[in-house]
Amino acid sequence: MSTEPSSPTPRFGVWLIGARGSVATTAIAGCAAVAAGLHPPTGMVTEAPPFTTCGLPSLSSLVFGGHDTVDCPLPKRAEHLAAGGVLPHGLPAAVGAELAAADREIRPGGPLPGDTSRSDEEWIEAFAADIRAFVRRQGLAGAVVVNVASTEPAPTDGTLPPSSLYAAAALRAGCPYVNFTPSTGLHHPSLASLAASSGVPYAGRDGKTGQTLLRSVLGPMFAQRALAVRAWSGTNLLGGGDGAALADPAAAAAKNAGKERVLADTLGAAPQGEVHIDDVPALGDWKTAWDHIAFDGFLGARMVLQTTWQGCDSALAAPLVLDLARLLLRAREAGLTGPRPELGFYFKDPDGDASSALGEQYPALMAFATRLRDDV
Repeated sequence: MSTEPSSPTPRFGVWLIGARGSVATTAIAGCAAVAAGLHPPTGMVTEAPPFTTCGLPSLSSLVFGGHDTVDCPLPKRAEHLAAGGVLPHGLPAAVGAELAAADREIRPGGPLPGDTSRSDEEWIEAFAADIRAFVRRQGLAGAVVVNVASTEPAPTDGTLPPSSLYAAAALRAGCPYVNFTPSTGLHHPSLASLAASSGVPYAGRDGKTGQTLLRSVLGPMFAQRALAVRAWSGTNLLGGGDGAALADPAAAAAKNAGKERVLADTLGAAPQGEVHIDDVPALGDWKTAWDHIAFDGFLGARMVLQTTWQGCDSALAAPLVLDLARLLLRAREAGLTGPRPELGFYFKDPDGDASSALGEQYPALMAFATRLRDDV
């Protein structure tokens, strides 16, 4: 019998941009809770076959850190979320050690509006240095960077917005990158050459969690049944950090672009109607989304479908963030590089020429799972 000590299980980093926000806090607390067997992995596709045989990093192997511009400690943030019903009562205390450990690995973000203390290059290098130091300090086998910060307006003057600075830093640090927000990230023209030469996989953008998830199912239904959609209007009521950020018309426009693109792609043309986003601070992390769909049936019969989606954005997004982190880490291990359109299942604005229809995205995701499994 061998007396050699077994090799330690490798650990992997998840570096979150917006690491003290609701989505990040829910993801960190949820990962700890599921890894400890306190709660089932509801909403996590990667915890179901065929992904369980793909060699994905285990939830217990994930180590969290990140950047943020706010200083509310993660344990306190988790308490606030529990008080609002986002996290189960008692969970912040049960995973307090994990939250505190992640909080110690959060570094100051930036730049805030009007901050000219550093050049773009200096910001990128400082962020990349933070990520590299995290990997060294924790003895990690690798790390992935996931942007879950509040939506920023699209840039209008050619400068790099914060999301693009973080994205460039991730690639410079040799890390896979996920843009779970509608913000520019790697889509800035000046980052095209860096993305092409980075040698790491990346995916985005704008996580598909609620209203647009439903649209990506209903849009193809109307098209496949040859029903003519005349108008599709929507309203979102939400609070929390997202509600405050999306009160800015420019940020709301960036968010709505993905919602409208799904309809245009699945219906063949954009129908009449708009999506309105209203900030209702009293709702906290909960949101209500309404859709009013006017369509024509046989012989011009005019009909209407109305839907109501009520849910918690953080609880919807957190399992997807964990899925994407694990999938990109595994893709990096398998030697995959560049944009990963196979992960369009998770996004409003998927990479490449990926379909916007959920029914087509799911088989592509399953094929990706097979590819990863064959590499094990």
